[in-house]
Amino acid sequence: MRSIWKGAISFGLVTIPVKLYSATEQKDVSFHQVHREDGGRIRYKRVCTVDGEEVQYADIAKGYELPTGDMVVLTDEDFEDLPLSTSRRIDVLQFTPAEQIDPIYFAKSYYLEPDAQGAKPYVLLRDALARSGQVAVVKVALRQRESLATLRVRDGVFVLETMLWPDEIRAADFAFVDEEVDVRAQELQMAESLIETMAADFDPTEYHDAYREALQQVIEAKIAGKEVIPAEAQPEARPAGDLMAALRASVDAAKKEREGAKPRRAPAKTAAKAAAKSAGGGKDADAAKDEKPAASRRKPRKSA
Repeated sequence: MRSIWKGAISFGLVTIPVKLYSATEQKDVSFHQVHREDGGRIRYKRVCTVDGEEVQYADIAKGYELPTGDMVVLTDEDFEDLPLSTSRRIDVLQFTPAEQIDPIYFAKSYYLEPDAQGAKPYVLLRDALARSGQVAVVKVALRQRESLATLRVRDGVFVLETMLWPDEIRAADFAFVDEEVDVRAQELQMAESLIETMAADFDPTEYHDAYREALQQVIEAKIAGKEVIPAEAQPEARPAGDLMAALRASVDAAKKEREGAKPRRAPAKTAAKAAAKSAGGGKDADAAKDEKPAASRRKPRKSA
């Protein structure tokens, strides 16, 4: 890997020089826009809308458009004067339990490697943070943009995860949240049964990008001059007419799929719950059917 940034973690009076690397990569099949007739690459020119002339990249600046349509032109010198105190520093602001940070805030992940002189303080902070069970909340500036971020430990290495600012998170403002929806106790119990049947420890290696693999096969077939056979169309998903019947059928299908698949470990909480039921602590299924229907209603949200 090639480092994309060099700086230092600032932890109290301790400075830890580090290099930053992208921890993830989007794997996709890339295409070029080409002329259908001869496969020639399509090129685009940067043309000024005022004089119609092509503009060289060195002559391009950033413009901020006013409501009137007028344009404010900003040059590199204007951006250089902006106060980015964390331009070469990862400032530790506080330490907090990881579960207090909603995953919706996370944007991108990076690895941090210590410089030769920073190995000892790096390992010291890493081990102390791992033992605390918390994450460090930090500020960092990357590509002329200051971000909140967290530092956590993964496989013995610091992972820096940049975060969105609170005003960049859209509110889930949907009308159905405040509507009264009746859910029967039997339906809720069957849904919980489906969740329990499908529960298992997460193993990311069990999943793969089927679309990308199929696309690669299409390209390879084109290269080899073979006939390309289209994939079988999947049936369109439709809302279930009978919710209870759909849930029951889903539970049965999940059980059959689990029986035919390789054994997978159930999460500890699910295993403990199953053991308690087998010891006589579970509710009788027939008794559950006699329960009266229950109404589930979301509490109205407080106005801001």
